[in-house]
Amino acid sequence: METESHNNPQERPTPSSNGKASMGDNHSLIKAVRDEDIELVQQLLERGADVNFQEEWGWSPLHNAVQVDREDIVELLLSHGAEPCLRKKNGATPFIIAGIVGNVKLLKLLLPKVTDVNECDVNGFTAFMEAAVYGKVEALRFLYNNGAEVNLHRKTMENQERVKKGGATALMDAARIGHVDVVEILLHEMGADVNAQDNRGRNALIYALLNSDDEKVKAITRLLLDYKVDVNVRGEGRKTPLILAVEKKNLDLVQMLLEQTAIEINDTDSEGKTALLLAVELKLKEIAQLLCRKGASTKCGDLVAIAKRNYDCDLAKFLRQHGAVEDVCPPAKAWKPQSSRWGEALKHLQRIYRPMIGKLKIFIDEEYKIADTSQGGIYLGLYEEQEVAVKRFPKGSTRGQNEVSCLQSNRANGHVVTFYGSESDRTCLYVCLALCEHTLEKHLDDRKGEAVQNKEDEFARNILSSLFKAVEELHRSGYTHQDLQPQNILIDSKNGACLADFDKSIKGTGDPQEIKRDLEVISRNSFLFHLSTSSFGNDTFEMLKNLRTEELIERSPDKETRDLIQHLLVPGDNVKGHLSGLLAHPFFWSWESRYRTLRDVGNESDIKTRNTNGKILQLLQPETSELPSFAQWTIEVDKSVMKKMNAFYKKGNTYQNTVGDLLKFIRNVGEHINEQKNIEMKSKIGEPSQYFQEKFPDLVMYVYKRLQNTEYAKHFPKNLNLNKADV
Repeated sequence: METESHNNPQERPTPSSNGKASMGDNHSLIKAVRDEDIELVQQLLERGADVNFQEEWGWSPLHNAVQVDREDIVELLLSHGAEPCLRKKNGATPFIIAGIVGNVKLLKLLLPKVTDVNECDVNGFTAFMEAAVYGKVEALRFLYNNGAEVNLHRKTMENQERVKKGGATALMDAARIGHVDVVEILLHEMGADVNAQDNRGRNALIYALLNSDDEKVKAITRLLLDYKVDVNVRGEGRKTPLILAVEKKNLDLVQMLLEQTAIEINDTDSEGKTALLLAVELKLKEIAQLLCRKGASTKCGDLVAIAKRNYDCDLAKFLRQHGAVEDVCPPAKAWKPQSSRWGEALKHLQRIYRPMIGKLKIFIDEEYKIADTSQGGIYLGLYEEQEVAVKRFPKGSTRGQNEVSCLQSNRANGHVVTFYGSESDRTCLYVCLALCEHTLEKHLDDRKGEAVQNKEDEFARNILSSLFKAVEELHRSGYTHQDLQPQNILIDSKNGACLADFDKSIKGTGDPQEIKRDLEVISRNSFLFHLSTSSFGNDTFEMLKNLRTEELIERSPDKETRDLIQHLLVPGDNVKGHLSGLLAHPFFWSWESRYRTLRDVGNESDIKTRNTNGKILQLLQPETSELPSFAQWTIEVDKSVMKKMNAFYKKGNTYQNTVGDLLKFIRNVGEHINEQKNIEMKSKIGEPSQYFQEKFPDLVMYVYKRLQNTEYAKHFPKNLNLNKADV
């Protein structure tokens, strides 16, 4: 809309001056145009006054000539080279101002000289929009017939868009100002979109209800209703048209809206107030009675008490007859949500009134949104008073049906998000799930840069263990997930994990390829996740996702991770039980379990006696091409510790650089390190499980790969896939 602005002026073309005119002549030219003195304008131009001179706010002679509606002066200025595309500081051109003036002859003069009939100022106003705002019907028709876009949304400055300003159309402008004839022309002759919304989600009906002239509001509302405008759209404070009509205290408007079959009579605003509650609060007896007769719920607040406070006994009696009950119960104790992240929003949701959808209380508002989805978003909710995350789908959605079906089939899967139930209304399906604090993706982003190399990452081990178990059980139930991404793994307040988002899941056909697709995605995402938390804490998950598999394997933080991923990529024939088998992999062993395994293997008699012919020492013998980190282990161990441990043996019988002796050494350290006489050795080593893991990071995998299919696998941790406390 044409207003003055304090923005920096746009750079203008070189003025058409012969250099003889003074700056005073330039200002005099502007004044002469404003005074509509065409003879003086002619003289000043002939004397060399700059026809494209712009004053402080960017007004040129041509801008002023259009504003004063003088076709002859406009023609004179154009003949002397006036630039029709000059912009004022707010971006308005003479053509846009002509839309405000509404003179079709001016528009005809300027139109051939502009590049775009839909050119706009910095606030997004076009000449067509300005004609709608100022009620210039003939200009509106002329611009429409010459290509003006009827449904163009106002494009405003970026900083304005960030706060959701802009986006209005000419129809919204005309409705707000109250130009009944313009609204009718836009709808009937020009096919304006009655349900177009601005950047805040408001349509023309909301704009119409902002006008203070009730007669104009009623006339425009009737027109919009005739063209099937959405009557449940929301304005400021989440107010519906019905709520706004009540606030205007206009019985006719309320009646008009209640005649619409699609009206949601019990919708609430951001404070949880319905149209009926507001009517009672505002002492609008007739409107309150009308709402009740049309089926408004009386369970939206203490209506009887409010009516009595207003000394309206008749309304209080009427409300009781329609089901309202006076609340005489003592105030309930303060409700405390379990979630720390979502606590404040949950307390607000619990406090406000919302019409129930079956057992579910929910409010579709930004304050309660957890995440966006392609189908309908995820919101906070209360399901039978239990705080939940509610995933919303369009009613009849195939993906929504997939989600519910898969969740119902996996209720016993302790590593899948808890499914409480589902509800539906006229338009949506609501799937109610356990509320968690973060997604894995968000958790990784929060932890970026915190991870330290060569430290035990119990979190990574626990999360991946939960993921493996969840997917394994999912496969056993006959489903594949098909969307195993970090944003679909949820983290609770105790850093526990569960799998979610089953709307893309597939009921299995028995084809192993379906399961292999899940395994391939797990392999990559498990790898990415472990890299993100282990040794590449400053990399984002998105950055790592762009690497090839070979590059990721090269960047593996340890032997265990590399071997696990290779097993995932080549699962073999038994794909259905593959994940549960991998849960016994050393990747999932704690450092204490790894240390205990090495000690137990080192306790084998053939190792203790150095029986080189014994089977276990032959199995552990390195290939000639191998050069493990422990090849020269006796010089890697702290010298004082090595000396102390060698002192247990007779001269010449010290520890040698063999795998067997290293395992024997680890066994003996474990047996003696806590003895009083070995306090100094304990101070050097610290925690043995950490010491040997960091000193010889490839030893566990070395032992595991040589003994895994032998009788000596008895020393490996048992039932890791069943014992939740061990992972």
